[in-house]
Amino acid sequence: MRSPRLAALELRRFARGRLPRAALVSLLLLPLLYGALYLWSFWDPYSRLDRLPVALVNDDKGATADGRKVRAGDDITEGLRESEVFDWHEVSAEDARAGVEDGTYYLSLTMPADFSERIASSSGDSPETGALRVRTNDANNYIVGQISRTVFSEVRTAASTKTSRSFLDRIFISFSDIHGATEKAASGADRLKGGIDKAEKGSKDLADGLKDAKSGSGDLSKGVKRLDSGAGDLEDGSAEVAEGTQALADKVNGLADKVGPFLRKHEKSIGETAQFVADAAGAVRDNLDELQERAPAAARDARDAADRLAEVYRSRCRAGTPPPVPTAPGSPVDVTPGTGPDAACPDLKLAKDAAADVAGVARDLEDLAADPKGELDRLDRHLATLQKQAQALADRAPHLSEDLDEAVSKINKLNEGAGKVAAGAKKLHSGLGTAKTGAVDLDEGVGRLKTGAFDLNGGLFKLVDGSGKLADGLHDGAEAIPDYDESERDRRTAVMADPVRLASQALHKAPNYGTGFAPYFIPLSLWVGAMVAYMLVSPLNRRALAAGASAWRIALAGWLPVVAIGALQTTALMAVLHWAIGLQMARAAGTVGFLCLVTACFAAIVQWLNARFGAAGRILVLAVLMLQLTSAGGTYPVQTSPGFFNAIHPWLPMTYVVEALRRLVSGGGLGPVWQACAVLAAFTAGALALTALSARRKQVWTLDRLHPELTL
Repeated sequence: MRSPRLAALELRRFARGRLPRAALVSLLLLPLLYGALYLWSFWDPYSRLDRLPVALVNDDKGATADGRKVRAGDDITEGLRESEVFDWHEVSAEDARAGVEDGTYYLSLTMPADFSERIASSSGDSPETGALRVRTNDANNYIVGQISRTVFSEVRTAASTKTSRSFLDRIFISFSDIHGATEKAASGADRLKGGIDKAEKGSKDLADGLKDAKSGSGDLSKGVKRLDSGAGDLEDGSAEVAEGTQALADKVNGLADKVGPFLRKHEKSIGETAQFVADAAGAVRDNLDELQERAPAAARDARDAADRLAEVYRSRCRAGTPPPVPTAPGSPVDVTPGTGPDAACPDLKLAKDAAADVAGVARDLEDLAADPKGELDRLDRHLATLQKQAQALADRAPHLSEDLDEAVSKINKLNEGAGKVAAGAKKLHSGLGTAKTGAVDLDEGVGRLKTGAFDLNGGLFKLVDGSGKLADGLHDGAEAIPDYDESERDRRTAVMADPVRLASQALHKAPNYGTGFAPYFIPLSLWVGAMVAYMLVSPLNRRALAAGASAWRIALAGWLPVVAIGALQTTALMAVLHWAIGLQMARAAGTVGFLCLVTACFAAIVQWLNARFGAAGRILVLAVLMLQLTSAGGTYPVQTSPGFFNAIHPWLPMTYVVEALRRLVSGGGLGPVWQACAVLAAFTAGALALTALSARRKQVWTLDRLHPELTL
């Protein structure tokens, strides 16, 4: 009998009674308990997080920043309620603590009283970090704690981003303020540079002017020194003239009464003498510019006149016989009869002394001729006075007896004028001495000013260069400092507040939790289905064994019924997952076809374990299932498992089944699918070969088969 017929006969047994048919139906639906029912239980748990009771404690008292009220706690509370993540219960801190402890709440989120104050401090001088406090209790549920950490991490990021936006917005506003201030500073620096340019030009002009002033002050100092020397000589000469005129005035005033008779007798001589003085003074004035050349001759003439008067005085007053009186230089002496030596001698003595004084004055004038012209001008004025008074005396000489009082008055005026000349010369000398000192000081001061002006010009030149660099630097700085408008500031604030975004791209993304785990639980359910199927179906057909059929026929006769049952299990499981639960497969037909191959492979392996090891084989089937579940990488990547599971990972069929189903359900390259098909085909062929070998051994009855050590 062929293997398919033997397989059909094996399945026909389940139609002979109600209980066998119920067992077959249960067998067909058994994978739904492991596949559909289990996946359904946690198909999309994240969509139902709003059913989890969670405590929310908002103790935040708010704060004030830049005149605005900040209530970060209220903002976060409102955002959490709108997010519909968790079932939020706003309670006190004490109730939240007790609720998390006794399991009333899975966790609690607390915003402390200074939460807003700390956040607002980011715009102040001492920024602080605000802290959200999360309390979990893994004794209630470990997974909820893991989920809450993810959720609250997003809450923290959102709160930090909002705070950063406020802080950065102030920074960008400050940039705009700094930009404006720098532009004003640059404009001021331009104006400063213009002013310093003008100051530098002015300082250069000042330095050049002070250079010329220094040259002039040097010349002035030298001239004043010469004037001071001449004024000293003028002072000495004018003092001697004043002394002479004073003596003349004293004598004239004292002897006016005595001289009167003499004057009447000698009016002509006196007139000629006064005329001589006037002419001499006029000659001196007329030739003042040539004083140096003519002063010596005039001095000699004055001395000669004085000598002649002295000679007349000696001849008439000391020898006993009066000599003739000269009327003019070089003329014969005319003696007036009836006059004796005793009467005229006092007058002649006065005239002699006056002539001597005039000779002294002439000598002083000779010395004065070497003085600066300024002093000679002043001397000229006084000589004019002397000339005028002498001429008046000469004019009035014929009437001296009549005008004696007037003559005495004029002599006194002459004396007064000579005194003024002496006093003026003294003041002039004193003033020129002071002027000399002042001129020297002025020359030194102007020299220092000139040096300072040149230093100032050099400093201002450097300042011009520095102010230019300052202006250029401020302009460059103003260009470098950003000036953002409101829209640009908002855009940049948004970027800098959250500068790194996770631009995630999920290739062949699973839409929910259940779809991601389906490739793991589907093969689990099919393995369990094959395991239970061989509890109802004999791995080796007893009739074929008894009839002595070939080992391959016996193996196929025990394998094909379970494969048929497995195909029905696969169809029922995938139909429920797709239409009842909502599993969407990228390659639905390929998935079903591949699962049929998986069922065939699992049936072959379970058949061999049961055929070879009997009752112990059922335990081995469970053991192999556990090894595959722990090493297939269906939940966490196998690399995160201990080394033992990494070592057995590539040697078990479920490893390849899980990887292939992920590509068939979620999409992706088919390379792992073809590899899995080859591996499953190899496992299937190998398991059938081992089953055939076991069937050949089973055709020989032994005591162990008649009396097995273990039965299940």
